[in-house]
Amino acid sequence: MGHSPSRHNACAAGGDGESPLPSRFERFRRRLRLRHRDRAGRPGGDAHASESGTGRAIAVDEFAGIARIRIVKADMQFKDKFIACLSLGERTYRTEKSDNTSTPVWNSEKKVVVETNGPHIARISVFETNRFSKNTLVGYCEVDLFELLTKDLDEHSEVLSLLDPSSSATIVGSISISCYIEDPVETEQSFARRVLAIVDYNEDGELSLSEFSDLMKAFGNKLAVAKIEELFRQADKNGDGIVDMDELAALLANQQEKEPLISNCPVCGEILGKHDKINDMIHMTLCFDEGTGNQIMTGGFLTDKQASYGWMFKLSEWAHFSSYDVGLHSGSTASHILVFDRRTKRLVEEVIDGKIVLSMRALYQSKVGLTLIDTGVKDLLKNLSEKQGKKMSSPESAKDIPKFLELFKDQINLDEIKDPLESFKTFNEFFVRQLKPGARPIACYEQDTIATCAADSRLTTFSSVDESTRLWIKGRKFSIEGLLGKDVHSDALCNGSLVIFRLAPQDYHRFHVPVSGTMEKFVEIPGCLYTVNPIAVNSKYCNVFTENKRVVSIISTSEFGKVAFVAIGATMVGSIEFLKEEGDYVHKGDEFGYFAFGGSTVICVFEKDAIQFDADLLANSARSLETLVSVGMRLGVSTRNRDLQPQELEKCSLE
Repeated sequence: MGHSPSRHNACAAGGDGESPLPSRFERFRRRLRLRHRDRAGRPGGDAHASESGTGRAIAVDEFAGIARIRIVKADMQFKDKFIACLSLGERTYRTEKSDNTSTPVWNSEKKVVVETNGPHIARISVFETNRFSKNTLVGYCEVDLFELLTKDLDEHSEVLSLLDPSSSATIVGSISISCYIEDPVETEQSFARRVLAIVDYNEDGELSLSEFSDLMKAFGNKLAVAKIEELFRQADKNGDGIVDMDELAALLANQQEKEPLISNCPVCGEILGKHDKINDMIHMTLCFDEGTGNQIMTGGFLTDKQASYGWMFKLSEWAHFSSYDVGLHSGSTASHILVFDRRTKRLVEEVIDGKIVLSMRALYQSKVGLTLIDTGVKDLLKNLSEKQGKKMSSPESAKDIPKFLELFKDQINLDEIKDPLESFKTFNEFFVRQLKPGARPIACYEQDTIATCAADSRLTTFSSVDESTRLWIKGRKFSIEGLLGKDVHSDALCNGSLVIFRLAPQDYHRFHVPVSGTMEKFVEIPGCLYTVNPIAVNSKYCNVFTENKRVVSIISTSEFGKVAFVAIGATMVGSIEFLKEEGDYVHKGDEFGYFAFGGSTVICVFEKDAIQFDADLLANSARSLETLVSVGMRLGVSTRNRDLQPQELEKCSLE
């Protein structure tokens, strides 16, 4: 427009007598230090996190910034049409399909909110696409955003190895990514610049008073109308009626922080002010994700598996044959089981054969199925389980091991297995496999006041039976007395809290002692062999835990009182074996026993007010969401021994 922009240096740092403002990276590190300091007084706080987009407002001291993650390209070992997925917390995004090549290029990006106490391990998965069958996961890598984003670089680029889903020691390719962290201060100014760009009609980076007024009248509030000219005059230092857009953006962001002027999001029209100013800023920044010059990844997915599905799955969703959601599963919604991975803080989908899902839904989620159960299916399941158990202990069953590994190739880590695969002479020998020493470290091993997870499993915790039946167990007659049997139950246990460890076939099937104490008794209770899958547990038509075959053991402890450890058999479970006897002293983390082939469950019942479960486990369970845990992870702390100081709790990590 033939004149110089009206720039001023009122915000400049480093002048005489003034110390320079801390850098973006120093501010980010400061937030991470606060994260570690806060963790001391909050057991399990490290894992307690919600992701932006789940409806929860982000606290000011939790907001570290907005990260822009770009998936650039990959180098694969064969040609195909590939897609890449980015998963963080409870959100997954995917690229477009590449050309048929061994060096796919996507150059796709997505902005995600980084919280100081939230999910920070992003997973990038690469799938080969198939026209008719489901797409196949061929490689993955994990990125610690905290580690990547605290490096002193404006934009950090890195080439990462893609790992084989079956073995993290095998590399199947490489992928190039870049990351950039927007500091909260920069984010505020960035969103203001992009709002102002809407009315920069001639795209010269400068605005007139009339252009600025058009914007405020369209999206602002009553206060904005009164402030328009005042803000504009502050930026227009030379009084020519034209201001630099960057400078006006800084003033607008500053004013928005003090007293909001924009009432509605200029992109989606959503009413702002529901939470606080920083959440309004985050909302608008993410809404302006488009228009960066690069492809934007497609969102709206919960897991990378869901994001990888093709047109067949979309058709089944449209026909209400299957659907994705977090929480209780019943009827047609029981097609996909989502769990929250405690280590990576992201949602993952449990692998289960579609034909098995259909049969379980028919049997456990309908009155017709209930009739079948009452007229002989119980005996059929028991006989089937016994025959399958014998089959899996035969030498011929060893040939099924490779097929099993292929089905669960991204959920079984072969590098952890103690013995070589060729040493297993039957399928059951492989199924009850041991792990290498140190594969499952025990949290706070010397602290008996800390209870740990008993199995690699999907876990739910409840402070009372009422909570468990309201949020998870939908059987008609569930009770602690019914679970433990008449010979074991006591008033203290019947009014207590419980934790459910559900083991799926792909899991390590040896269970471990969660607390230190003396084995007081073992009581075997005969019963049925229903599946322990949530499709049955969430059903109102059967009572899985109180009708299935189970063994109840009592551990007498000084920190938690008496703890009931209930090992429950299930469909296809051949046997439950224990490695301890009555009178043995056990230390938490000790190997306790194992289940033969099939899915199974362990339930631990604690006396009333004996344990405070970790906050993240309770929060997920309150959403009817199982948490994926490993043996030795923290479970909770005794409420009867307060000698453990906050600084000692801080040292006790999840694993």
